Amino acid sequence: MAADREKSGWCEALYEAKASHLILYGRALGLSHGEAEDVLQETFVALMRRAEPPEQPDHYCLRTYRNRARNYHRGLWRRLTRELESVRWFDHASNETAAERHAMQALAALPADQREVIVLKIWHEYTFEEIGSFLDLSPNTAAGRYRYGLQKLRNALKGADNETSLSDERTGTAIAFVGASPPLGER
Repeated sequence: MAADREKSGWCEALYEAKASHLILYGRALGLSHGEAEDVLQETFVALMRRAEPPEQPDHYCLRTYRNRARNYHRGLWRRLTRELESVRWFDHASNETAAERHAMQALAALPADQREVIVLKIWHEYTFEEIGSFLDLSPNTAAGRYRYGLQKLRNALKGADNETSLSDERTGTAIAFVGASPPLGER
C-alpha cells in the first residue's frame, strides 16, 4: 500500500504543478473548459497507470495531453459544441479589466497554430527548439508562428493603449506577448 502511494507521488506532484497550464493549453487547442478538464482527467488516469514515471514527466504529460485533445476533436458533435462555446474561450474572472478581456479576445481570434505556439512559449516557458520538437516543426517555423501571432496581437491591441496597461503580476512589466520577439539566433 505504501509502495503504491510512493509510485503515485510523482503523478500527484505533476498534477499540482501542471493542471492549470494544461487546461489553458487545452483552451488554446480549441477545447471548451469542460472538455479541457475531461482531457486532463483522462491524461492523468493514463499517467497513474504507468508502473514508473516517464523519463521527462513534464514533456510526456504535455505530449499525452495534446494527443488526447486531438483525439477529442475528432467527433463532429464535439466540434459543433466547441464552435458554439468559442464565444467564451476563457473563463472570465470577476476582477478582470476591459484590457484583459480585449487581450483574451485577441488571443482567441488568432489561428490555432499561432495561438498554440504563443501559449507554449509564454505560459509553459518552452524554447522554440522545445516547441519545434514537441509539435514536430523546425524551431524556425515555431518562431515564425510566434512572431506572426505577436504581430497580430499587437495590431489588435494597438490604439487601446493596452501595451502599458497589461502587466505581468510576477514582474510588474508589460506582458511578454505584446513585446517584440528576438530572432531565433539571438536567444
